[in-house]
Amino acid sequence: MSPVRRCSRTACGRPAVATLTYVYADSTAVLGPLATYAEPHCYDLCAEHSERLTAPRGWEVVRLLDGSAPARPSGDDLEALANAVREAARPQERAARAGGGGRTADPMEVARRGHLRVLRSPDN
Repeated sequence: MSPVRRCSRTACGRPAVATLTYVYADSTAVLGPLATYAEPHCYDLCAEHSERLTAPRGWEVVRLLDGSAPARPSGDDLEALANAVREAARPQERAARAGGGGRTADPMEVARRGHLRVLRSPDN
């Protein structure tokens, strides 16, 4: 017998990454991290089957996050990343604004390289 637990779905031999249990009294399917040991009333699922899991009509699926798994980026994270990329793509426009006749840069700013700024110490 292999030490790696396999997906419980028929004809799927991929390694299991999550455990599915049912709470019949609450009409709830609970999908969480892989259980410590296999139990007969639980189902081990691979990554693909755990992502595609659906419950019967009227049932709720509760997905418990594993603290060791990397979190997926949120919409705010992706928007912040896109804004940073857009800002980095406009160096000529930024240089034209800062280097124009009247400099509007921060008086504490000593130097600039790309989007990074070197600031004067507030003590000086």
